[in-house]
Amino acid sequence: MANSKHAHLRYNILDNCFRNKYFGFKDLHKHLNYKIAEFYPGEGISVKTLRDDIKLFKSNINGFDAPLPNNTRIYRYSDRNFSIAKRPLLGYENYLIRAAQELLERFENNPKYDNLVEALIKFQDEDNGDDKEDKILFYDINEEYKGIKHLKPLYFSIRKKQVLQIEYKGFHDDESKIFEFHPQVLKQYNRRWFVYGLNANSSVERWSIPLDSRLIKFNVLDDIEYKKQDVNWDSFFRTMVGVKRNEDSEIRKVVLRFYNGRENFFKTKPFLPDYDEFFDDDKKDQVWFDTILNEELVQQILSYGKDVEVLEPKELKLQMQSHVNAMNAYY
Repeated sequence: MANSKHAHLRYNILDNCFRNKYFGFKDLHKHLNYKIAEFYPGEGISVKTLRDDIKLFKSNINGFDAPLPNNTRIYRYSDRNFSIAKRPLLGYENYLIRAAQELLERFENNPKYDNLVEALIKFQDEDNGDDKEDKILFYDINEEYKGIKHLKPLYFSIRKKQVLQIEYKGFHDDESKIFEFHPQVLKQYNRRWFVYGLNANSSVERWSIPLDSRLIKFNVLDDIEYKKQDVNWDSFFRTMVGVKRNEDSEIRKVVLRFYNGRENFFKTKPFLPDYDEFFDDDKKDQVWFDTILNEELVQQILSYGKDVEVLEPKELKLQMQSHVNAMNAYY
């Protein structure tokens, strides 16, 4: 039986190797241990464990039935489109998913587990087969979003306080840029992930990088000491919509008035969680909150169309007016 310690990590690493590179056994063992050590410093696997893993990949009974040729010194899938990520769950994996769901049911009244429960339900629904008629859940998916592959390694880099060398190329850049980066936190907005941290090559205190095609690659810089920023990130994000924040941004009081009952839609899904209501009878259709003014705030307000009016501050009213005038020019 294959060694169960960090087994799924090993399988994903091996799957990636078999799909994209040619490896001899010795080099494969060396590469696998190197990648394991990135997540579990000082750990690795034996030659015997790797041989057992390869047998599991080849097995069509309790394994992945992977197209790995026999009697060869080079390991690579004969079918380049194959991936263990595309296969149905194995029996024991379904068991683990069900066990996880049963465990989480014990905490169903604890809000911090809600996202995990949702993720498990989505996972099971996707694995119930290819029959579209059996599908129960339908949710927004950004099929062009490739940056999710960076999420896990960046998360562990932050946990392990690693300094990174980033290669980044903006949409309007002619050439890519390389810089030293000290990652601090990860933030999701509008179905995209962003990593915030210290760019050692910039005077900007809090630098954000989108996890998409603009982030070309990153490597760990082992010989540089990690710098932790003295930032209250919870407060930082609670006083802004989206991810863009200039260093000199000031927090302003924003007051919105809704029409046609649209305030009820805002209250069920506010784009800023820390909002307040007015208790005056003639202001039941109004809300207010403290935030910086940025483009993403304007976009969220515009999403309500003619059913919202900015009452304060004047600067934001002028920004909204500018956007509306520009839109009028198109029609």
